[in-house]
Amino acid sequence: MKKTMLVMSLIAAFSAVAAHAASGPEFDAKRLSQDVKVLSSDEFEGRGPNTAGETKTVAYLIEQFKAAGMQPGGDLVKGKRAWTQDVPLGRFEIKGPVKLTLNDGKATQELKQGDDLAVRAAMNGSRLVDFKNAPLVFVGYGVTAPERKWDDFKGQDLKGKLAVVLINDPDFETGTGDFGGKAMTYYGRWTYKYEEMARRGALGIIIVHETAPASYGWNTVKNSNTNVMYDIVRKKPSDSHAPMEAWIQRDLAVDLFKRSGLDFEALKKLAQTREFKPVELKGITLSANYAVDAQVITSKNVVARLAGAKKPDETVIYSGHWDHLGVGLPDAKGDKIYNGAVDNGTGIAALLELARAYGKAPAPARSVVFLAVTAEEKGLLGSEYYASNPVYPLATTVGVINMDALSPYGPTRNFTISGSAKLDLLDQLVAKARQWNLVYAPDPKPEAGHFFRSDHFSFAKKGVPAISYGSGDDMVDGGLEAGNKIEEAYVTNNYHQPSDEWSANWPFTGMAHDLGMLYSLGRDLADSKDWPNWSKDAEFRAARDASAAKRK
Repeated sequence: MKKTMLVMSLIAAFSAVAAHAASGPEFDAKRLSQDVKVLSSDEFEGRGPNTAGETKTVAYLIEQFKAAGMQPGGDLVKGKRAWTQDVPLGRFEIKGPVKLTLNDGKATQELKQGDDLAVRAAMNGSRLVDFKNAPLVFVGYGVTAPERKWDDFKGQDLKGKLAVVLINDPDFETGTGDFGGKAMTYYGRWTYKYEEMARRGALGIIIVHETAPASYGWNTVKNSNTNVMYDIVRKKPSDSHAPMEAWIQRDLAVDLFKRSGLDFEALKKLAQTREFKPVELKGITLSANYAVDAQVITSKNVVARLAGAKKPDETVIYSGHWDHLGVGLPDAKGDKIYNGAVDNGTGIAALLELARAYGKAPAPARSVVFLAVTAEEKGLLGSEYYASNPVYPLATTVGVINMDALSPYGPTRNFTISGSAKLDLLDQLVAKARQWNLVYAPDPKPEAGHFFRSDHFSFAKKGVPAISYGSGDDMVDGGLEAGNKIEEAYVTNNYHQPSDEWSANWPFTGMAHDLGMLYSLGRDLADSKDWPNWSKDAEFRAARDASAAKRK
């Protein structure tokens, strides 16, 4: 009881200081909690795209945006804006058993889907994946980076072969080298590795899972890859996807290397150098057989808008993804619903609460859009579709403030963003944070590649200044030790697992506090004449500058 009173006193004191330091609308922790509770309830079935859960989620969001005083901001239908933007997606699901047979030249071994390998439904257009005794070739980190004079393939022909690939960058373990040290480049992301093997005509790719370089455990890999998959609709899907895309448990991979007379650790060290050359796992082959149901469905981005009073054609965007993994493989308790309370019930609750604040205030000069996107969990697909088919021109989009998996706990002394990008938008946020007694802490795990894992990346690629806000880890009550403990417990026990469920013990006071700062940042952008940009050496600067003439 005494400890509870002390915590409440600390929170009250912190809130009082913050309220004195910064003025603006108040954000309701109880309302945040209620939104997360509703969205992550079993009734919403894990908010999978193209499910009853999507229908309920979209209806709830529209209802809340209407109540907040927003207007429909989506597709034009008969001359009027709808509340949604249609997002056509390819939907791919394995039907029936997944038969995986390993042959080492002495005996055959049946591998288990989800336990030994996590095999994704084919997204290359195949209705049946069926091959026998395909050879395995280790291609290191699977990177071709001419600007770094790096080539892991050395002319290796991958047609008819399965490429075995390490996750992350060659620099991950040493922390130094040509790929930015610990900070992950796009070459380290599994999405790049899938794309590169498809470009090279590989029969398939098998990524070796290791918890540290992947930044999550096997449960996350299994749950993310063995359920229904989605992709944008592509004219030539085989250019982006090999027939087989899978992950393998590290211990099994090490054993396969050993059976073929190879030392996994020694080859991994060699793969961290330019001298590496592909190595075939001699005597090891894999056969696979599984059917795939492929169809095109239409999901929805929800788009709410507050029209600007003076410059309505200029737009500030707040975004977050409404989807999660839906219904999938059961956990040890038999729970099949991946509720997604933190990921990303919290971001959507924040989006709704920001809309309520804007709805109560006078209209800003520029328009403000609240964008709840679909299929983030399937590869940032909803945001990618919007960025490729913008309802409001990207050239006159001032910036994007994305919110993904915020902390439902108490207030912190700091905040972060996903990745380590340099841009004016971050500088403005850092300056704004001082009024809220918050300091900027660079991404604590740049090796996890968070910059490429949230919806702001879809906009960044098009040049739009964009950040994904992250809750801090230096707790007012408990400091860094408490913050790190919370983060570690979430990633290990709940991330992409059915246990990511709402808790009545979550105070949401940290979110409520931080939203004041995000409101103020967005409001400043919406009332200003400024156009924030990327730093001069940022890889996204050229794309932004190319549309400069459209901004006055």
